[in-house]
Amino acid sequence: MSDVTRAKHGRPVHHWRRDVVELAALFTAVAVADGVANLIGHGPDGPALLVTSALVLAATAGFHTWWARRHGHAPPAGDTGTRPLAAERAAGSSDDRAERGAGEETVLWRMRTTVQDAPGSLARLCAALAHRGVDILSLQTHPLADGTVDELLLRAPAELATAEITRDVARAGGTGTWIERADAHDLVDVPTRVLGLATRTALDASELPLALRQLLGRVTIRSLPATSPLSGRVAPGAPVEGALEDTVMRLRAPEGGVITVERPYLPFTPTEFARARALVELDARLGPRVPGGRDRLTLPEGNAITVRRADTSDVEAAKAMHERCSPRTLGMRYHGPVGDADRYLNHLLSPGFGRTLAVQTASGRIVGLGHLLWDGDETEVAVLVEDDWQRRGIGRELVGRLVAMAAEAGCESVYAVTQASNTGMVAAMRGLGLPLDYQIEEGTLVITARLAAARPTAPPPPADGTDEARPRGARRAVRD
Repeated sequence: MSDVTRAKHGRPVHHWRRDVVELAALFTAVAVADGVANLIGHGPDGPALLVTSALVLAATAGFHTWWARRHGHAPPAGDTGTRPLAAERAAGSSDDRAERGAGEETVLWRMRTTVQDAPGSLARLCAALAHRGVDILSLQTHPLADGTVDELLLRAPAELATAEITRDVARAGGTGTWIERADAHDLVDVPTRVLGLATRTALDASELPLALRQLLGRVTIRSLPATSPLSGRVAPGAPVEGALEDTVMRLRAPEGGVITVERPYLPFTPTEFARARALVELDARLGPRVPGGRDRLTLPEGNAITVRRADTSDVEAAKAMHERCSPRTLGMRYHGPVGDADRYLNHLLSPGFGRTLAVQTASGRIVGLGHLLWDGDETEVAVLVEDDWQRRGIGRELVGRLVAMAAEAGCESVYAVTQASNTGMVAAMRGLGLPLDYQIEEGTLVITARLAAARPTAPPPPADGTDEARPRGARRAVRD
């Protein structure tokens, strides 16, 4: 075992040369003492001198012991090259500090602040955080014309208040500081997260709004079609390169509409605008696309159906289903003039506005549609089932699948707009096994399901009534 290892584990360091010298000194001292004792012991005052010498030696030994404990001496610096154990304990090694910090409760924070674009500004910010025991896990810089926005992921002691952090940051020169709680997902570095979002968008066009939301944080995203579903008027578009206005950015949607992203509490930076625009351009270059998976199911009476993703290529088949639906079914679904129902299909089936599931028979005819629509920062679920195929569990199956898709997408809640008389839709929402909120809004029933961590349970068999609900977005279109 080396001297360094002994010192690290608190063991004294000895050398054989020192031991030999100490033994030689001990034997020499014994021989000298024996000679002195023989010489003095035969004198007239010998016994008294020996007792006095013993007392003096004992007092000297006691004084030396007390002095050594009070003023501990370090071994020679060139002896082992290691620091004395007492000094290490006083200063505190990195291992000791790590062990002390491991037992402390910490929390993750995401903080953004603006500092001057000058040498030493970031160093002052880091020193202010280190003074509070805050660890910087990651750092992003967003250059501006008059400064730099620093976005940091922090691990801070749980007892440290955010007001103390922001106050120290302000003293270090930070302005416009914003801070919120973070979680383990924020530990992923930005390039990895952006590549993952790009992959999801490349596989499914309906992932674009969700990818933008995860990229930019707590934002509200609205997709406006190029023309109004009813009037056919051209909607105001965004410039080809997009537009950035403080807390609002407008991007040209792949289908020709406009994607508006709003974040009232925090202005967007040019870096964030460039990332969002690149993601939208990727979606536009890849064109329309939906996953091609299909699930084949058997209804209780034995009929085989197929559930698959649908898009704008299914508009004609969806219009044919509308023609087979009764005016009552279409009226309960769209809450407006029955003749206007076809005008919503291009919007509802577009992957840019959400996800659509189609129920197809063995002959290839579509008999049911389920929509999961991104409505700003909310998510809507809506179902339409052809009259001859109602009360067979199709609506219940669609609702369960749509809510599961919303949970996988990270949505906090989903809502359905229907009527109290639509017992099939009400029963399907109740059968999810999730907390529900009921609200009467403009003569319609709005049912909101709060998505928990657990998967939605399978809904019970449908009650009598239709299996359709009307999307809020379509109701707004009726008023245009």
